[in-house]
Amino acid sequence: MKKILLLSDTHGHLDDRILSYARDADEIWHAGDIGTTTITDELKKVKPVRAVFGNIDGAEIRKEFPLNNRFMCEGIDVWITHIGGYPGKYSPAVKEEIKADPPKLFITGHSHILKVMHDKKLNLLHMNPGAAGKQGFHQIRTMLRFKIDRSEIKDLEVIELGKK
Repeated sequence: MKKILLLSDTHGHLDDRILSYARDADEIWHAGDIGTTTITDELKKVKPVRAVFGNIDGAEIRKEFPLNNRFMCEGIDVWITHIGGYPGKYSPAVKEEIKADPPKLFITGHSHILKVMHDKKLNLLHMNPGAAGKQGFHQIRTMLRFKIDRSEIKDLEVIELGKK
């Protein structure tokens, strides 16, 4: 079993609240718009990090992290990308591939809108953790945490970090 902390859109912001939740996880996943490598360097001091770059991320982050990160965690096929849309409105960049070979868990960032949806057509779970940073139109900073136990995603929690 793995305990996952999922965040996105930090835009260069990392605080003690984020780090305290990170310490309780087995892995930290970041869905892009990291802001600076300082963010991921600090997170890596706490737990292993899997991430993708977002549209605001510069060359240094793009060298370290891919646009798409697809991997197996326990028995779950996971795909993380920053701009991927959501069920019924997938981004043109991923639409054909996701239909041809859907993962079990599809994670995006970018919108700053926390959203968890089941895609019944493709039999996948979509997660967007909202934004953990302070830049953007969102009012409340959010993250998600959950467990992956063999081939089951369970114990999903929304973490509200307060107003930006």
